[in-house]
Amino acid sequence: MLEIRPNCEHCGKDLPNTSTEAMICTFECTYCKDCAINLFENVCPTCTGNFVPRPIRPKKYIAKNPASLKRVYDPKDIDKAKEKRLKFIDVLPENR
Repeated sequence: MLEIRPNCEHCGKDLPNTSTEAMICTFECTYCKDCAINLFENVCPTCTGNFVPRPIRPKKYIAKNPASLKRVYDPKDIDKAKEKRLKFIDVLPENR
């Protein structure tokens, strides 16, 4: 089950369960849309996977399966992220 992390790992922006700005990779690294698409250009700076919109957990399940309250804040080294991005930007996610 997805943790539904509460913030962007890079810039710290709040991303509550209902946010349509949350993007995740296959390992559930969580970034706001601006960081994931504009800064990292759809290449996760951690695993080099791609990003997809994070689903919103329906209200009827949130009480039994709450979103995580644990904030992960680990701003990425932009130069290292750029190196990874340049290596994988032209490689389709299924071929990375």
